[in-house]
Amino acid sequence: MSDKPSVLFVCVHNAGRSQMAAAWLTHLAGDRVEVRSAGSTPADQVNPAVVEAMKEVGIDVSAEIPKVLTVEAVQASDVCITMGCGDACPVFPGKRYLDWTLEDPAGQGVEAVRPIRDEIKARIEGLIAEIAPEPKA
Repeated sequence: MSDKPSVLFVCVHNAGRSQMAAAWLTHLAGDRVEVRSAGSTPADQVNPAVVEAMKEVGIDVSAEIPKVLTVEAVQASDVCITMGCGDACPVFPGKRYLDWTLEDPAGQGVEAVRPIRDEIKARIEGLIAEIAPEPKA
């Protein structure tokens, strides 16, 4: 059992919001947090507008592959965050469940994805401050 917190981001297709959230958390928290993302009906690939929007901030998600949500992924996570997409996680005692209402980037261009990306970053920064703050020097 790891002593670092683990977070699972869930969105139906695991191709947009959940991929951005996982990438931001990995980028900003490094190895202080274990990160997963998944969806109930995963897409074939990450949304190209999401790949482009994340590339603009120096994060490459082009090699990410949408994954199917499993009971095991939920059980292995301390915090399960749905992305306002109506997807549901299996509920287990002792887990923290959050739902972040975010606009869906599906079918939108990079201009529409940027504000979603930036809102996710702000939420991730707040989450990190809560669950994995920088160690004091």
